[in-house]
Amino acid sequence: MADHKHSEMDITEQEKTFDGFITFTTRAAIVIIVALILLALING
Repeated sequence: MADHKHSEMDITEQEKTFDGFITFTTRAAIVIIVALILLALING
């Protein structure tokens, strides 16, 4: 089994994927909240 050496792996792709996921999740939550507010206002 290979020995693990801390901080040797290139994780730029993982970081970009994680940043994209966080951005998508944040935007989706904002869209859902706005949609719920609009529905509440329309249905009075």
